[in-house]
Amino acid sequence: MSSRIPSQTSNGVKNVFVFGNPDLEFDSLAIRILPKLKKRFPALYFAIKDPHEELDLGEEFLIIDTVEGISDVTIFPGLEKFAASPSLTLHDFDVYASLRFAQKINKLPPIKIVGIPPGLPEDQALRKTSEALRRIGC
Repeated sequence: MSSRIPSQTSNGVKNVFVFGNPDLEFDSLAIRILPKLKKRFPALYFAIKDPHEELDLGEEFLIIDTVEGISDVTIFPGLEKFAASPSLTLHDFDVYASLRFAQKINKLPPIKIVGIPPGLPEDQALRKTSEALRRIGC
């Protein structure tokens, strides 16, 4: 199943795709802080995406996801760091595989990934993710 969400709505709202599994403690942090992120950033359109769902890629977009191998919230300007280091991976492999395939066939628009380490306390994850979104210009 594929859902088409433009990367920017007609009123200029940027899309942020959020990945995670609410049933798994180590993979649900982005989803748990999402309600507060929505309140802090009402101009953004946040969409929880299923990692098994095919993404219909539009223009530039943001991803918030758990990233193993980091110790702090980190902004990645693309997939290069994930490809270069086997110890640094998006938790949702299906998302990464889809993005890498799109990149390989030149269909991947510019992306930024806000990576959250799985063990970060929720309040710190919210604060640091908010700071990262502001640094990106959201």
